[in-house]
Amino acid sequence: MSWLRALKETARSGLTVERRRLDPVIAARAALGLALVVGFSLAVFGPAVAASSAFGAFQAAIATFQRSWRPRPTLAMASGASLAVSTFVGYLVGAHEGLFLALLLLWTFLSGLAWAAGPTAGIIASSNVAIMLVTVTLPTSVATAAGHAAMIFAGGVVQAALVVLLPVRRWGAQRDALADALAAEADYARRLRHDPVAPFDPLPLMTARNAAAVTPGQARRRPSELHGARGLAERIRPVLASLADPAVGVPEEGPARARVRELLAAAAAVLDAAAHAIRHGEPVVLPPPAVAALRTPDTGAILHGPSRRAALRLVALLGDVVETAEPRTETSGPDAETGPVAGGAAGPVAGGEAGAEAGGQADAEAGAVAGGKAGTDAGGQAGTVADGVAGGVRPLPLARSRPTLLRLAPIVVAKARAELRRDSPILRHAIRVSAVTAAGYLLGAVLPFGHGYWAPMASVMVMRPDFSQTYARSVARFGGTLVGVALATAVVQSAHPGTYLSAGLAVLCAFAMYLLMRTGYAAGQVFVAAYVVFLLGMEGVGVTQTVRDRVMLTLIGGLLAMLAYAVYPAWETPRLRGRLADWLASVGRYAAAVTARYADPAGPASPDVREALLNTRAARVAWQEAVERATHEPVRHRGLSHAAVEQADHALAEFGRVAMLMEAHLPERGAPPVPAAAALAESLRRATERGAKEVRERRAPQWDDLRETVDGWSDDPPDHFLLHKGAVLLLQALDEVTTALTDSRRPR
Repeated sequence: MSWLRALKETARSGLTVERRRLDPVIAARAALGLALVVGFSLAVFGPAVAASSAFGAFQAAIATFQRSWRPRPTLAMASGASLAVSTFVGYLVGAHEGLFLALLLLWTFLSGLAWAAGPTAGIIASSNVAIMLVTVTLPTSVATAAGHAAMIFAGGVVQAALVVLLPVRRWGAQRDALADALAAEADYARRLRHDPVAPFDPLPLMTARNAAAVTPGQARRRPSELHGARGLAERIRPVLASLADPAVGVPEEGPARARVRELLAAAAAVLDAAAHAIRHGEPVVLPPPAVAALRTPDTGAILHGPSRRAALRLVALLGDVVETAEPRTETSGPDAETGPVAGGAAGPVAGGEAGAEAGGQADAEAGAVAGGKAGTDAGGQAGTVADGVAGGVRPLPLARSRPTLLRLAPIVVAKARAELRRDSPILRHAIRVSAVTAAGYLLGAVLPFGHGYWAPMASVMVMRPDFSQTYARSVARFGGTLVGVALATAVVQSAHPGTYLSAGLAVLCAFAMYLLMRTGYAAGQVFVAAYVVFLLGMEGVGVTQTVRDRVMLTLIGGLLAMLAYAVYPAWETPRLRGRLADWLASVGRYAAAVTARYADPAGPASPDVREALLNTRAARVAWQEAVERATHEPVRHRGLSHAAVEQADHALAEFGRVAMLMEAHLPERGAPPVPAAAALAESLRRATERGAKEVRERRAPQWDDLRETVDGWSDDPPDHFLLHKGAVLLLQALDEVTTALTDSRRPR
């Protein structure tokens, strides 16, 4: 993509206003906290303290809007405390230009490294640096600086207290994440009706997994319906794929395929009902046609072998999903991820022949399925049905834990240290943002404008570790600032508000920003700019000077940020091969772990298979995010064309899908082993590791060892309905990867 086109795309992206669901109640609560802090400090201490305390409450409220699974009061308190410390330390050295510049460089560099801990930490740290540039100009002595810092922290405390005292949709983010995962499974089931090999994006499942990790305090209060449905959704996905795929045994047309389509439609309806119930905290209302389709006794007469086992397993898992999604008043305590769920599919979903068999009452094979698959831990750890009796109560596994902020500190330090390497985009961002902030601060000091801190403040707020966000936010901040300052100026010149009316207008602008911040950066910046004008207007700052200074210095800060990324970039395009190699290696380890379990049966809940699957999902998401970032970069083609990216992505996704099908039919613990599977597992491991190395070295990967193993089975295949067929499909997918990379190396 050329620079001109990249600039046009990023500018359009930055100025785009999206239609999103608004949360006026939450925005009003945040504005109320700001109003309480500003009103109290204005009445007791005066405009200067009111301005600094307002920044503390303003930033603490913004922290509670971040996409984080931590408790909102914790985010508000952490934001207020860190901003208070930054302000106080900044004032102590503010009288010495050299010391303050050194502190600014250090603080900004650390805020850039904070992105290693995630976007929430990076945004809070960057905002602290930006607001510190404003608040250090307000105090007049060390004592008043301490008072300002205390009021900033008090603003965070007030926002945290309001979250506790005026709760709005408790656990809403976690409910949405879990509901989205179930809804994604429902959509997958519907697409499988028409495309038996339809792809599936695991991102909703990964998001739900992240949301399921809780602190000790959260574990004591988490609603029971948030404990187990996520893992059940993960168990359902391979069952759905196994039921639909013709490779498992169901013909593409005929009565069996019609029955499969009927089961998939019913599963989608049940999963949608469970998702709606969890999202809104309501009882599950099942569609009668879906219940009737799942309860019909025709399954055993129409489906046979693996497809019949998959159908029975699906019914059992859906029954567990429905039971888990029902809201209950009790919680399961700090150590439980799932509530007591029957090993068989209890309730209205599992009934008739399928329910009896899944409960272990009519068929030993289906009873093993219900006890082994549906009776496993929703978090992916091993769970058992008491004494192997279907319908028993599943023991409660340990919850996925999230460290407290104090215990998180060494983890963040370790992640930041890991980024101190030359090829790290986080390190490049930290160097970029610290250099630009220092340059903007010095430039603002020598230019004939007041409020020189606005240039570095604009830079640090718009800079992100990737190109597209930095450029889009630069354009959006300048456009939003221009409109916001113009509107605020018109209001001030026409109404001439006093101190208290200016404070009220600032709170009103903050409410509008909280309300619209998820619709686009430009929309939020309109009201942020007006908010600052009204806030500084409490001290009698001249409006004309404010308009001129703010617009010009914001433009300078944005241009510095854009120039810095062009001079010292961290392009994703050259790293695409490395990301693809990581995905290839991880999905190869997953397929090898699955195959090895045929040679050494350990039951469906194998920890090594689970770990390999999670690593594969993480590598795939990292690849997809890298492709998305590279799409908008003004970088010449360096080894992977768009066609090669698309073809390689499809091939590795198909490789992972075949491995998932093989996982869905893992033999139970104690089943007869398939010795030939050990050789296949070793061949897969060696081939994909060597292939990943060849991809990084820009060579076409070869799969000779794996091909020899598969070809050796032609005359004497292993005694398993899926193992040989799966090995052939895995090899075909890897050959497609080679084709994609070979085509991308041909001269054009």
